[in-house]
Amino acid sequence: MRLGPRPPRPARVPLRWKIAALAAATACLVTAVVGVLVHVWSARDVRERAEAEAFNSLYSAMETYRRTGTLTGGAELDPAELPAALRHPSDGDRHTAYDGRIEGNVGPRVWAAQRVPGEDHRILATRANMSSGLHNLRRLDVVMVVASLVALGAATPLTVYGAGLLGRRLRRVSETADRISTGDLDARTGHTKGRDEVSDIAATVDLMADSLSRRLRTERQFTADVAHELRTPVGGLLAAADLLPSGETEDLLRARVRDLRDLVEDLLEISRLDAGAEHPVRARVPLAEVVAEAVARTGLDTEVTEVTAAGEQVTEGAGTVETDPRRLERIVSNLVVNAHRHGGTPVRVTVEGHTVVVRDQGPGFPDELLRDGPRRFHTGAKERGAGHGLGLTIALGQARLIGAELRLDNAPDGGATATLRLPD
Repeated sequence: MRLGPRPPRPARVPLRWKIAALAAATACLVTAVVGVLVHVWSARDVRERAEAEAFNSLYSAMETYRRTGTLTGGAELDPAELPAALRHPSDGDRHTAYDGRIEGNVGPRVWAAQRVPGEDHRILATRANMSSGLHNLRRLDVVMVVASLVALGAATPLTVYGAGLLGRRLRRVSETADRISTGDLDARTGHTKGRDEVSDIAATVDLMADSLSRRLRTERQFTADVAHELRTPVGGLLAAADLLPSGETEDLLRARVRDLRDLVEDLLEISRLDAGAEHPVRARVPLAEVVAEAVARTGLDTEVTEVTAAGEQVTEGAGTVETDPRRLERIVSNLVVNAHRHGGTPVRVTVEGHTVVVRDQGPGFPDELLRDGPRRFHTGAKERGAGHGLGLTIALGQARLIGAELRLDNAPDGGATATLRLPD
């Protein structure tokens, strides 16, 4: 059975791509953090090495200058490029300063400077070039980026594959739950590989289906037993009511007893459909004639119209279908009675090809019925009248038995529409 048109499902992104994207984002984040830490640590190491080199050069140059008065190791007295922070030291200790200037292939550099003892206005300075260390740092950055991209390129397919395995297992569970929700109580996920949360979910869904199936079997058996036990006393009650003398009270009593008999027969029919004890007896019959006869038997004022395509050539066998005529009549009569009882007049039945449409002018089917389907002893909205809620349930079961599709919907301009589409 198809109910009203379902709202379109939003486009979804497969789980494996979400997991792969999350893994890739995590890998990129970890790579970026590690890369930054390595870069900062390496840059600090390059600068510390340059400072140590400048310190050592200054120490050697100062000792040589004090003994011989000559400058060695690239040492200079009061160089013009000396940073301002080293030009006027407040003590005789060695001090360093970073100079970020780049001239050609030279720079940045680290300066080390010390006031010459006995010469308060003279500053001896040396410098250590950081170009080589920074060049190695840039090479290290490139190597880390390339290695990270290679690792990410290798890890992403593995992540997609692993997430695909997980997605397929979850899809099996989802398909099982969807089949159960549509009425297939024999659907089971079965054994799933692995011992994790997915296996727990699959086992839980199967246990839920087992429990639901047992409950429904118990309910159906109870319904069948009650209907069967009531059939004999109701038949006797009907026979006794027919023996009563005519009168208003007696006629009312007979009508109520017949209603009770019809209810018991409906319950028996539903129990047989649930148990799978019914089998169609197919024959090729003229669809329009069967529908018209079924409508006439209801005794209700209903318009029946057969629609054919313009210019269609009428040939032998045209307008016929291969189906179970008795069950087809049952479906059509139930739909017509439901339209009169719960809808509004006029009620029209249209036959076109292999399709039968029953349309009324009432308040339409309630949203709950369109969403969940017909339920026994539940008629939906109050404005659709009273009843046992069995007519549509029987129509649905009989339609499923003969391989037809029954669609319930509300017309845009008001009223309920039931469309029965027979197989070709």
